[in-house]
Amino acid sequence: QVQLVESGGGLVQAGGSLRLSCAASGRTFSSYVMGWFRQAPGKEREFVAAISTRGVSTYYADSVKGRFTITRDNAKNTVYLQMNSLNPEDTAVYYCAADVHRGGGLGPGADRYDYWGQGTQVTVSS
Repeated sequence: QVQLVESGGGLVQAGGSLRLSCAASGRTFSSYVMGWFRQAPGKEREFVAAISTRGVSTYYADSVKGRFTITRDNAKNTVYLQMNSLNPEDTAVYYCAADVHRGGGLGPGADRYDYWGQGTQVTVSS
């Protein structure tokens, strides 16, 4: 079983930056496709970004493209989400997710992921 723990959330002013981390317990982290999702109060879960097993390929939601960057460090079993130019619409609980099955392209779907973290709160003030 894989455990995921997010960290790095907090309160930031509009225009500011935050870096989220997601630490995974899996033995074969380097074989997992990793993704970030978010859920704002009163809204449905929304895809944010995904990254391939070796970090060569990434995929972003249009709403964050050019502002957010997903990276991973397989030696540390960690995936990151660098968030720049934050605005109040980015306020949400951010979740990381792991797809332990190798292969397949990147996309916005949530069903492919087998494990989810507890989430970390990001609040952007205007």
